[in-house]
Amino acid sequence: MTHFGIICPTSSGHFNTLLPLGYELKKRGHRVTVVGVLDAKEKAIAAGLDFLAIALDESPIGSTAAAFAKLGDLSGLAALRYTVKLLTNGAIRNLEYLPQAIKDNQIEALLVDQVTPEGGTVAEYLNIPFITVCSALILNRDENLPPFNTPWQYNPTWRGLLRNKLGYQIVNVVSKPIRGAIDLYRKKWNLPEHFHPNDRYSPLLQISQQPAEFEFPRQNLPKYFHFTGPFHTTASREPVAFPWEKLTGQPLIYASMGTLQNRLVGVFEQIAAACEQLDAQLVISLGGSTTPESLPNLLGNPLVVGYAPQLELLQKAALTITHAGLNTTLESLTNGVPMVAIPVTNDQPGVGARIAWTGTGEVVSLKEISAEKLHKAVKRVLTEESYKTNALKLQEAIKRSGGTTKAADIIEQAVSTGKPVLARA
Repeated sequence: MTHFGIICPTSSGHFNTLLPLGYELKKRGHRVTVVGVLDAKEKAIAAGLDFLAIALDESPIGSTAAAFAKLGDLSGLAALRYTVKLLTNGAIRNLEYLPQAIKDNQIEALLVDQVTPEGGTVAEYLNIPFITVCSALILNRDENLPPFNTPWQYNPTWRGLLRNKLGYQIVNVVSKPIRGAIDLYRKKWNLPEHFHPNDRYSPLLQISQQPAEFEFPRQNLPKYFHFTGPFHTTASREPVAFPWEKLTGQPLIYASMGTLQNRLVGVFEQIAAACEQLDAQLVISLGGSTTPESLPNLLGNPLVVGYAPQLELLQKAALTITHAGLNTTLESLTNGVPMVAIPVTNDQPGVGARIAWTGTGEVVSLKEISAEKLHKAVKRVLTEESYKTNALKLQEAIKRSGGTTKAADIIEQAVSTGKPVLARA
């Protein structure tokens, strides 16, 4: 059996992907330890996994919540820049503290979230295998596709390719601090230089929780890249109380702006106004951004909760209104639920572009949002059959992808053999 370590950001969106995977590996007899700051401990323990704290003096309890609270007030490029700052600080902390902690605790292999690329450098330094897990939108660079943080549609014409190239130049500038931190330690540790962004990812196995059908056509993924579908499960999540008795039996519209960029209270007001005249019940999950008591006068009297049991509610939903976070998007599609997306920042515009491309929903720009535009989009998705049909097609694609079981199978194979597990010849 193998002792796996999990390296990922301390946020629900990433934990909700990596923890179920760790839970599945633990069920198979492996030891699985989440390695991170103290704020990660509660979720790791709730998922039934071991936890190892690092940087106790630098990252006391509550520091993550304070950083996320600031992020929640931002949108667009400002939010992206602040996210890069958080990831850079996290990379420096991980590069400084992870190697000794991993060595002392005899961790033998790492599951590294793709947005923590420093984890791969730590694994190389320690000469242990690592697996790249894409819990967000796939970040592998491909100039045939738009950058992950843009709302651009797939366009293989020369104009589209030129636009993509310029977009990636901007990404290079914004992400320079993260690259600089990693490059500094690689030089210090006498590791070979990274010449391409894709060099940061595992040469053994790369896994995405997207089904292949929810991705633009890609041409340069490595042969050991696998689309396994999502890893979502209630088993590794903390239980959330919900007033089920208040559901009316009307078609259910579930609205969530996630748990990070969710402090845009005006968006919740627009959502409520957009759904007021519909023959449906609106349930709003605030994701911890504020309290239900602070929004007592929302139009239409929606059911508002601080947090919601999302997986269970989506089983009853007719429509999801979402920030286009990948987890909520895939959880909706797992249940065949079409969407209206209001992307805020980071990879959400790219997820929104794929929602539009697959015909599984409509996208409303945050900059142009209004109750009227939202109402039209919601009504269109609820009444036009194509959206539900396309969502059901993606539901079937997710079922075929294999999910947590397939991901755990190929992780075990890769680590036990030390050889890449090919998805295609």
